[in-house]
Amino acid sequence: MPQKRLILNSPLLEIMTSRLCQQLIENHQDFSNSVVMGLQPRGIYFAERIIAELRERTGKDIPLGYLDATFYRDDFRRRESPLLPNKTNVPFLIEGKRVILIDDVLASGRMVRAALDAMTAFGRPKMVELMVLIDRRYNRELPIDPDYVGMNVSTVESQRVQVEWKEQGFHSDQIWMVD
Repeated sequence: MPQKRLILNSPLLEIMTSRLCQQLIENHQDFSNSVVMGLQPRGIYFAERIIAELRERTGKDIPLGYLDATFYRDDFRRRESPLLPNKTNVPFLIEGKRVILIDDVLASGRMVRAALDAMTAFGRPKMVELMVLIDRRYNRELPIDPDYVGMNVSTVESQRVQVEWKEQGFHSDQIWMVD
């Protein structure tokens, strides 16, 4: 039976979200040339929270899209069972924009690499920044580092981080380390 250890709960998540939003405001100021893309499947919940707080703080209507990178993964055809794609909904072009790509957990970096490839269907951004709630250090397979991090977690290969969002039907937001 896997062992679970709570590493983050709702009150701390709210504090982290506020801190990350403040960092975005400092770097993007009026957000006039910025868009946010949540990475499917669970990065969209974090992206929606970031956008809600940014809109509340700035009064700006910052564009939000959902990006699925399933078919751009380098292991797409190597799995025993097929991966099921999620919905991509990017109702804007990213040509010349500052894109803030948001995901819940960064581990190997392969999903972010796939997302960068998937983004090209919507234009060539001026720049791309990566925000993650959890950075699983020591698991990177590609040279990808986030620009904004909620929490760094040191893990070994056998461990994983499980994010439970209220929006998915859980009683509260919780993030677990699973051995």
